[in-house]
Amino acid sequence: MSKRAGMIGVLAALSGAAAVLAGAFGAHGASGRAVEWLRAGAEYQLIHVVAALFAQGLPRGRSAALLFVAGGWLFAGSLYAMAFGGPRMLGMVTPVGGVALVLGWIVLAARLARRG
Repeated sequence: MSKRAGMIGVLAALSGAAAVLAGAFGAHGASGRAVEWLRAGAEYQLIHVVAALFAQGLPRGRSAALLFVAGGWLFAGSLYAMAFGGPRMLGMVTPVGGVALVLGWIVLAARLARRG
């Protein structure tokens, strides 16, 4: 495994930890709209951690893994920031993360289609 692939795995693992913490806070410490933002962010981030770990194990799957990790951080991170009082204009970052997540799935589909 290359250093770059290892770094994607480390970032994915840290992403998973962040998602669990955000989800737990959303379930036990947050109120109002923050609960929805934390829950949505945690759900999407965890799903894409699994996708990133799967993709990085594929030949030439690192680009999809990187899109999943980066998109997860942008999507969920912007929601987490707003949940903790950040400016609502951070919501403009959320769709950028969503686009990265969609691109990750498209890249993954293309890689899998080429395999056979």
